[in-house]
Amino acid sequence: MNLLGAISSFTQVVEAGSIAGAARTLGISAAAVSQNVARLEAHLGSRLLSRTTRSMALTDSGALYYQQVRHIHRDLERAHQAVATAGEPQGRLCVATTSAFGRHVLAPLIPGFKARYPKLTLEIISTDRRVNHLQEAIDVSLRIKPQLEDRLVARLIARVPFIFCAAPAYLAQAGWPQTPEDLKQHACLVFRYPVDGRFLRWGFIRDGVRFDAPLNASMISDDIDVLAQMAVHGGGITRLADFVAQPFIDSGQLVALFDDASRNSAYAEPEPMEVYACVTDHSALTAKTRAFIDYVQDCYGRSRTGLEG
Repeated sequence: MNLLGAISSFTQVVEAGSIAGAARTLGISAAAVSQNVARLEAHLGSRLLSRTTRSMALTDSGALYYQQVRHIHRDLERAHQAVATAGEPQGRLCVATTSAFGRHVLAPLIPGFKARYPKLTLEIISTDRRVNHLQEAIDVSLRIKPQLEDRLVARLIARVPFIFCAAPAYLAQAGWPQTPEDLKQHACLVFRYPVDGRFLRWGFIRDGVRFDAPLNASMISDDIDVLAQMAVHGGGITRLADFVAQPFIDSGQLVALFDDASRNSAYAEPEPMEVYACVTDHSALTAKTRAFIDYVQDCYGRSRTGLEG
């Protein structure tokens, strides 16, 4: 019996919550996962999982065993990486990223990263839902500040300017807001954070003091590109990261607001979006994760924001 393989199947079943989920993570069939767990139970002489047609749960013995072995697979992978990547990073690297950052920033960078480290196999999970590093075998996630969790180690890699913008036709009809406080008189196209349903606040900084602009949420979406298209077609004012907004501004489809400190004495600077690279703990900063984080910061973070490593 491949004991390590059986232990890996068992821990993945527990963390995924099902045999099918473990099979997807491990890249093997559900039948193989089930057989591995059965062989492990036979080897130990104790049932680890209580299984019915509708549910599955750890037995007392299974819970005790899981606590002792749950880090074995990860520790072996890190030990392998410590030796194998003394030269070149290799193996699987799974990255989770917010949808907009993944689509507009990360996707164009990934081919260059793959060319630099050809022995890596890359998987990109692009989503705004809450992800779990352990259950989904994620090596590193790229998150904005509202997504940070205390249990993760986070490193700031980029500050991305936010641009408030609207279509020329909308501004001609509704007028041009002079201060953030004027936004309450306008149709605001707002992003709803899909994890908990909150609106992402529109932050500004004036004279060193941060504040949230009042919002008249006229249209709402959980997709930044949908908000951009609503704005382009005259729906109102929205707030977009510069990598989303700039092409529309360059083409004249959108006009940037609050971008000139000389307009009035009540000028306030839009608060930037902070992007963090997150790992489960410091031991998860393997050669391949460090290479990826450094690459993204080199290509985007330092060149656009002046961040130092």
